[in-house]
This record gives sequence, structure tokens and C-alpha cells, in this order.
Amino acid sequence: MGATRGAWRIAAGGLAAILCLAAGTAAETPAPAPPGRMVDLGGHRLHIHCVGSGKPTVVVENGLGDYSFDWALVERRVSEFARICTYDRAGYAWSDPGPKPRTFAQINLELHDALAKLGERPPFVLVGHSFGGPVVRQYALTYPGEVAGMVLVDSVHEDQRVPIQGKAVRLRDGAKGMIVPEPRETMRAQDRPPPAADPPAKGSVAELDALYRRLPLSSQKMRLWAETLPATEDTEASQREWSTEYFAKWHETDQEGSLGALPLLVLSREKGGYSDSLDVPAATLEAERLAGQTALARLSRHGKRRTLSSGHQMHLEVPEQVSGAIRQIVEEARERRATRQSAS
Repeated sequence: MGATRGAWRIAAGGLAAILCLAAGTAAETPAPAPPGRMVDLGGHRLHIHCVGSGKPTVVVENGLGDYSFDWALVERRVSEFARICTYDRAGYAWSDPGPKPRTFAQINLELHDALAKLGERPPFVLVGHSFGGPVVRQYALTYPGEVAGMVLVDSVHEDQRVPIQGKAVRLRDGAKGMIVPEPRETMRAQDRPPPAADPPAKGSVAELDALYRRLPLSSQKMRLWAETLPATEDTEASQREWSTEYFAKWHETDQEGSLGALPLLVLSREKGGYSDSLDVPAATLEAERLAGQTALARLSRHGKRRTLSSGHQMHLEVPEQVSGAIRQIVEEARERRATRQSAS
């Protein structure tokens, strides 16, 4: 796990447990069969797993370093009252590397087109965890008529800081003022990730942190395999670089109410888990974190925020509460639809 990638996850998760891998290679670990379907987007494929029934369909966007199967505990619960789709972004697990750069627009286009090809019909309730939070925000801005509600699970906010070399650096400070290019499905030669320079040593042992051992055994095995794939780091490097461009633009404009009256529930962890080892006091970082979470709830006129006694990986630590939050927004979306139909 690269230092920058680790910093993003530590900043988002505080003291949350992080997967520990001694190493292993993709060649040494046979690829398990994908639980979902592989959707051809014209040169690259995306893995999507949908189960359950009932509208609106719930669609999950993962955090950095996370996978579709990490949501198994929530998926099982949500499938009892709605259809739910989890997926792996391009370059993760079974999904092929996709076109670059890995902008929010690019990620949104691929998910949008894959859902359409599978026959999964909008509107959707979007669930965004950590890095996935701003990704689903952009999806709702791009396809507003296709989103019935949103749940942000300890989502990143544009003013959030990450620890880098002993300093607390705002995510948006890395922006270079680049213009976000139009997304595309067509792959180009330069979109392929470079070959891994230093493949992991043979014969090493992989081990999961206890947090991930809460998952079904099949999901644990999938995670051990997925973490050996070399394409993920290249994908995440592009995602991190381009996310800062969105964060800087959002900071420059008033985002309050940008999602209109969309049903929105923001789930925030109780404590940030900061220490005073950085150049910004822990109390300041905590105050900024809470302000950011409050600002997320204000993205919609119908936004609400709820604090959970949990770390960053809420879908693993308190899956029943995350599922309950999703149910709340699903039911609110259903009520709004019924009201509109009765009025027409």
C-alpha cells in the first residue's frame, strides 16, 4: 500500500483498521470467480453484483482500497427490502483498468453505462463511502433525474486534511487548475497501467486485519486475492490526483443546496481519532471534520446527519445501522414517488 494511499485512508478513518498484507502475487493466488456479472463497456469490463428486489435500487460506491464484496454484511440486510448493486471500479478486483484520467466524470460514466447495460433502471439510491462520497455527489449533479436519494457513509469533504510527512494537508490544496476532460468508454494505449516495477516476493503470507474477518469467509478470500493485483495502485493514483480538482472547484462555490431537495442522510463517525503529532492541533482537525460533515448534510434542503459509534469502516463495524440508514432513505424515496403518482 503506497504512502499516499495509506494517508488518504488513515485521514478518512482515523484509527480504523487497515488491511495488512505481507505480499503475494496475483499469479500465485488464483482469481476467484466473480460473484456478479462482467459488463463490457467497449474495450474494458466492469464487475457489478446485484441482488434482491424492490425499487428504488441501491447502488454502492466504495472508498479507496475497498471492493464490492466488502459490503457483504450490508448487502445481505438491504437485499431483504430493496435491490442492491455493489461494484468494483475500473482497475479493482475483476474490473479491467479503464480509460484515464480517473476523474469523477469518468467513474460516473462507466457506472451509468454499466447499470444501463444490465437493465438496472433508475432512479437509484446512491451510497458513497469515504472517497465514494464525492463520487456519488458528482453522479447526482450529472444525472439528477436518475437519483432518488443518497447516503454518505463517513464521506470525504473537500476541506478535509490528510497527514503527509508530518503535516495535515488539505485535499484540495493539491489542485493544479486542470480542466476535467470529457469522459469516454474507448480505451487508448496509454490507459493501460505500467508493468509493476517490483513484484511482491514469492512465498510470502497474506493476513487480514480482524476488522475484515467479520466478513464471510468467501469475501475474506476475495480480499486477499484482490490486494495482490498491481493495477489498483495506478488507478488510485489517478483518482487521487483528479479528485483534488473537484474539491478545489467545490470549495470556490457555494455548495449548500446543490443537491436540491434530494433525500440525504450523512453518517459520521463519533471521533476523528486525530493526534497532536501533526502541524495542526488535533482539536482543530476534529472541529474541521465535524464542520465538513455538517456541510455535507446541507448539500440538500432535506439533508440530515447522524453520528454513529463507529470507526471509518461503518459497513463492517455497524452494518445493521448502515443498512437502517439506507432503509430510511429508500422508504423516503418510495413515499415521495407515491405522493407524486397520487397527485398526477
